[in-house]
Amino acid sequence: MMTKQIKIQYLNDSIKRLEYVDGKSDWIDLAAAETVTLKAGELAKIPLGVAMKLPEGFEAHVIPRSSTFKNYGVLQANSMGLIDCSYCGPNDWWIFPAYATRDVTIEKGARIAQFRIMENQPKLVFEECRLEGADRGGFGSTGIK
Repeated sequence: MMTKQIKIQYLNDSIKRLEYVDGKSDWIDLAAAETVTLKAGELAKIPLGVAMKLPEGFEAHVIPRSSTFKNYGVLQANSMGLIDCSYCGPNDWWIFPAYATRDVTIEKGARIAQFRIMENQPKLVFEECRLEGADRGGFGSTGIK
């Protein structure tokens, strides 16, 4: 596995330094950098306390942790955050856009998101044609059991 160096800036010294969860995943958890209280139906940009310079040709995918909705009742408003390598200035802080489905307080340090970096897709060229593969029946056609 190739190692990549990433320059990171933390909001302040109270932000927990990023690390892998030993042996469990190659995703890295991100935590709320401040305590945020939301009422049901409100949207907040929860700061994650980090800014990074990703390697050229890479992007970060930021998604909620699997327990985020269960624990806090918030949805990531943009479904998945995409951070490209040009978002790398000293004020380009990563955030979690949270939509609350119930009243909630998310405490500073609560792990609410996770990320991984991925290589950008290659340049695509589209060739117009009539597809001839086997037809699976369209979107949502594989049944419920």
